[in-house]
Amino acid sequence: MKGHDFHLLPFGAGRRVCPGAQLVINLVTSMLGHLLHHFTWTPPEGVKPEDMDMSENLGLDTYMRTPL
Repeated sequence: MKGHDFHLLPFGAGRRVCPGAQLVINLVTSMLGHLLHHFTWTPPEGVKPEDMDMSENLGLDTYMRTPL
């Protein structure tokens, strides 16, 4: 493709990439890590941690075999 037709280029392609994209990725992962670390995780009322099925289904992505 020749010319300067930018309608077909995806967002952030080539020299027009967003300069803050890497900063946002670092900030979001850091903030999510802080939230997960400082949150008090307890099972629902009447459920013991040993009773929860934490087995996984394997495939293209990994997800729980039985949802919580």
